[in-house]
Amino acid sequence: MQGDAGKSRVEPELSGGEQSAASIGQADTKADRLFGPNPSGLDESPHGMMVLVIVGMIVGLLSGMFGIGGGTVIVPALVWLGLSQRHAAATSMLAIVPTSISGVISYAHNGNVDWVAAVLLFVGMFAGGQFGSWLLSRLPELVLRWVFVVFLVFVTVNQVIFTPSRDQRISMSVATGVGLVLLGVVIGTLAGLLGIGGGALAVPALSILFGASDLIARGTSLLAMFPNSITTSVANMKRKLVHIKAGLIIGVIAALTTPFGTWVAGAVSPRAGAIMFAAYLCVLLVRSFFVAVKATRAAHGSRA
Repeated sequence: MQGDAGKSRVEPELSGGEQSAASIGQADTKADRLFGPNPSGLDESPHGMMVLVIVGMIVGLLSGMFGIGGGTVIVPALVWLGLSQRHAAATSMLAIVPTSISGVISYAHNGNVDWVAAVLLFVGMFAGGQFGSWLLSRLPELVLRWVFVVFLVFVTVNQVIFTPSRDQRISMSVATGVGLVLLGVVIGTLAGLLGIGGGALAVPALSILFGASDLIARGTSLLAMFPNSITTSVANMKRKLVHIKAGLIIGVIAALTTPFGTWVAGAVSPRAGAIMFAAYLCVLLVRSFFVAVKATRAAHGSRA
C-alpha cells in the first residue's frame, strides 16, 4: 500500500501542452468512433498545421470580400498537403460551415442578405449537394481535376465581363422563385462534387440573372451556403471522405477573419471588387490547369 502511495506521489503531472495533446487525441478518438478514421496522407507536422492556419486566414478574408466559401483555396491547399482531390473536396465543405456562419452575420448586420432568395437557393442546393456528394465518391480523380478547371474558367470570364450594381435588389415572383431553386440545384451539385461552397457561381448568377446588388448577392450566397455545407458534409462524413481535424482548423480560423473581408467588400467599388476576384481566380486557374495536365500525362504514362 505504501509503495503504491509513494508511486502515485512521484508520478509527474502532465504539463499544459501535454494535457492539450491528450485532449486532442481523445477528441480524435471520439471522432473516429463516430465517423471513422481521418483520410491518410495529410501532412500533420507543425509545418502542415501552420499551413492550415494560414489557409484559414486567407479563406476568411476572401469569403468576406467575395461571398464565397473558400473551396477554391482550400481544395488546392489540402491536395498540396497530401490529401487526394476527393478527400480535399469533402474536407473543404466542412471548413465552409463556420466560415459561412461568420460571413452571414457580418453581411446581415448591414442589411445585405435576401432571406427569401437564400431559402429558395438552399432548397435546390440541398438536392444538388446530395447528388454531387454521390458523384464525388464515384468519379475518377482525373475527372474531378478537369471539372474544377472548367468551373474556374466559367467563373473568371463572368467576373471580367460583368460589373454588378450596388443599389439593386431581387424582385421576387413565381418565375424568380423557380429560377432560384433551379440555380440552387446546379450550385449544389458543383458544391458537393468540387468541395466548394458555391459562392463563386451563386454571386455572379444572383447579380446577372436576378438583379441583386454585389453586396446582397454575397450575403445571400453565404446564407444559402451554410445549411447546404452542413448537409453535404454529413453525407461526406458518412462516406468517410472528410479529414475532420483539417476542416475544423481551417473553418474556425476563417470565421475569425471573415468580418474584415466583409468590411473590405463594402469599402471598394463593385468594379474593383470584380477585378480583384477575377485576378485571384486567374492565378488559381493557371495553377489548377497545370496540375490537371500533369495528372493527365501521368495517367497516360501509367497506361502505356
